[in-house]
Amino acid sequence: MHQPDHIPLHQGERIDDLLTNELKIIQSHEVFCFSMDAVLLARFASVPKRGRVMDLCTGNGAIPLMMSTRSRGVIIEGLEIQPRLYDMARRNVLLNGLEQRIRMHHGDVKQAVTQFGYGQFDLVTCNPPYMPAASGEVNERDHFAIARHEILLTLEDVIRVSSQLLRNGGKVALVHRATRLIDIVTLMRQYKIEPKKMRLVHPRRNTEPNMVLIEGMRGGRPELRIQPPLIVYEQGEEYCEELYQIYYGHRDSLT
Repeated sequence: MHQPDHIPLHQGERIDDLLTNELKIIQSHEVFCFSMDAVLLARFASVPKRGRVMDLCTGNGAIPLMMSTRSRGVIIEGLEIQPRLYDMARRNVLLNGLEQRIRMHHGDVKQAVTQFGYGQFDLVTCNPPYMPAASGEVNERDHFAIARHEILLTLEDVIRVSSQLLRNGGKVALVHRATRLIDIVTLMRQYKIEPKKMRLVHPRRNTEPNMVLIEGMRGGRPELRIQPPLIVYEQGEEYCEELYQIYYGHRDSLT
């Protein structure tokens, strides 16, 4: 893969290895680095063989980068409201020589339909803020607060806009806290998205799930398939074999 030699790094930034298909990613602890949630969503989502994909709240572009390993025939776009994160995402596309396949945009998810139009996408993904604006301790550093709390964007905003962006039969895939599952399903149906597949993520065996991966189809018929649960840690702090393969040994076959 061609990688430009002179992608500028700003203060506090570093280049990390994404551990898949030789991808690299610019990150900084001064803003919000991608987490396991993003990795799992990028693997869970039904990436089409061709068409257009939109990643809302894309941050530094980790999810589009990882999804690009799964299909050569799609154009993947990302939308980020925070200028610094958008700039990192834009440089990450250049760093990996993927500017012909990934496009980054600066803008507000709530205005996405005005920016992109109705029914333009085959898949929408989102790793949205998890916590209501009034809950928990809101971090004083805006990058973290906006990423974690529904300050600029609510769950309903995400699902409403996703429905508007999708063509009929298109899919939306989300990762969220398991405690919000009923809210997610209720809002999906309210906005004409039928939940089609779901997977719960448990930290360890015999613990409650803390994450849910869920995908719905715009205009789909009722039928939800529940995948086997993912148990993150099997013994101590050691990842389960599936996660180990995703992080360290998985090589996607491009279609």
